[in-house]
Amino acid sequence: MFKTERKEKRRDLILLRAFFLPAILLICSSCSVKNEKPAQVCGFRVVNVYPHDAKAFTQGLFFDGGFLYEGTGLKEASSLRKVDLATGAVVKTRSLEGKYFGEGITICGDNIIQLTWQSNTGFVYDKNTFDLLRTFQYPGEGWGITYDGSRLIMSDGTSRLRFRDPVTFSETGGVNVRANGKPVENINELEYVRGEIYANIWKSDYIARIDPRTGDVTGWLDLTGLLKPEDRGLLTDVLNGIAYDPAGNRLFVTGKMWPKIFEIEIVPPGSQ
Repeated sequence: MFKTERKEKRRDLILLRAFFLPAILLICSSCSVKNEKPAQVCGFRVVNVYPHDAKAFTQGLFFDGGFLYEGTGLKEASSLRKVDLATGAVVKTRSLEGKYFGEGITICGDNIIQLTWQSNTGFVYDKNTFDLLRTFQYPGEGWGITYDGSRLIMSDGTSRLRFRDPVTFSETGGVNVRANGKPVENINELEYVRGEIYANIWKSDYIARIDPRTGDVTGWLDLTGLLKPEDRGLLTDVLNGIAYDPAGNRLFVTGKMWPKIFEIEIVPPGSQ
């Protein structure tokens, strides 16, 4: 009787292990995913504030030689601009044909490259004269663009960043942007900053810091509250526009139809 009871208990124990072990492993696996270290979320400190044309539907922003270069959007209102940072005065401008909806810009050598939204067309200008040098075509939508010194990096509103040759504009590769294993959609204006890609996420107050080698989001910059309620008008739109001054290590941000451009300093969590 004793031997029979011990065999039955042993059999029950084996069954329990067979039943619960996979469940335990699954739970542990889920825990390891949930406990994966999330990307750090940083705050900001405003260093300086500069005037900005509140009628500019900012799609691209770049700092070079003491000036801001800005691409603006909307049909019948899209343009390329050279802007005096201190005063906000537009010192040079070139309007796009009314059929084009201007998007991101970047400077590549002595040229400025500008995308359009749904026209599958990009423009290359002389940086000094704004003369149109050539056009190029690409599939899909154009959103943001930046240059890392050897290749163009382009967004199209999805979670994919595409690399392009700066001479031929042919696609040479790309990465899928992910945060905690999930795709990050609506990647908009881009800026290459010290080996990282900074990206506005459309309709949010967040800037993603992306590793261009892997597409992983390594950190977030939360700009909630940057533009105060009293500075918002009826046409004020979303945060969009990142420019970096490598010589002065200065970071500038603005938004579509914002009356101000902000020079900010990144503040790690717990340091506010």
